[in-house]
Amino acid sequence: MRIADIFAGIGGIRLGFEAAGCECVFSCEIDPSARETYAANFRDIPAGDIRDVKSSDIPDFDILLAGFPYQAFSVIGRREGFADTTRGTLFFEIERILRDKNPPAFMLENVRNLTAHDKGRTFRVIMNHLEALGYHVHAKILNALDFGLPQKRERVIIAGFRENVLFTFPSPVPECERKKLSDILEPNPPEKYYVSESIRSSRLARLKDKNFPRPYISHENIAGTVTPHEWSAALRAGASANYILINDERRPTEREMLRLMGFPESFKVVVPYGKMRQQCGNSVAVPMIEAVAREMVKAMRQAE
Repeated sequence: MRIADIFAGIGGIRLGFEAAGCECVFSCEIDPSARETYAANFRDIPAGDIRDVKSSDIPDFDILLAGFPYQAFSVIGRREGFADTTRGTLFFEIERILRDKNPPAFMLENVRNLTAHDKGRTFRVIMNHLEALGYHVHAKILNALDFGLPQKRERVIIAGFRENVLFTFPSPVPECERKKLSDILEPNPPEKYYVSESIRSSRLARLKDKNFPRPYISHENIAGTVTPHEWSAALRAGASANYILINDERRPTEREMLRLMGFPESFKVVVPYGKMRQQCGNSVAVPMIEAVAREMVKAMRQAE
């Protein structure tokens, strides 16, 4: 099945759907650095700003994919029922392409908080707009931890189908098939990833459980407490450089961050550390997306 990958980031959603047997016929990403990483790994230079792309210039496809930005939604819940409730948001671009291209299916991904924004009104507007286009829409919050990655990363997945197919969201993988933190850590990372002694001392002084078994990843919460876990907190694009630390000693390497997101070992790193950290924080848990993709493809094939 053919996919169109918009708000593509570094291609995490594409990887998941390609693993399920799909072929990408169009990609779009506005960030130059993410486009550089995408091009290096897929030999495909994405189009730039989706707002500049005419629907007629997009090849026909079967599934629209979009990890759309969560912004400018603060007022649309109070304007429900008006034709222009999503104008001014990037969700409108998804709506435009679905209306113009009328594909058999779509899959959207966003932060868990989208479901609660503006007391749930924002999410209801989004769902109503998708259903008004004639789609049967399913939504569920999934966690990367349940799909084999040592990262607590909860995201809402919205899957829509033109036909009323028999679709169910994937089940969690068995515990025995899930990767542990030790599976993704590098044995001898370079010295440049280690924090200063002052940062380390400060973290250890605030460590909630000083006897927590290694390896662990800790993160500093809003209250300033440092909490260790046997998995990583969700990687975040805008977090501070020391948001998560391994054993309160060092930052994760580029490869470790990619492993936390489920990217393959062959995935090329072509940008500086700070950009890679931002790109991973903006990306998706690939195995979780692949599981959704397989269920979507299966449901669509059965309906044919």
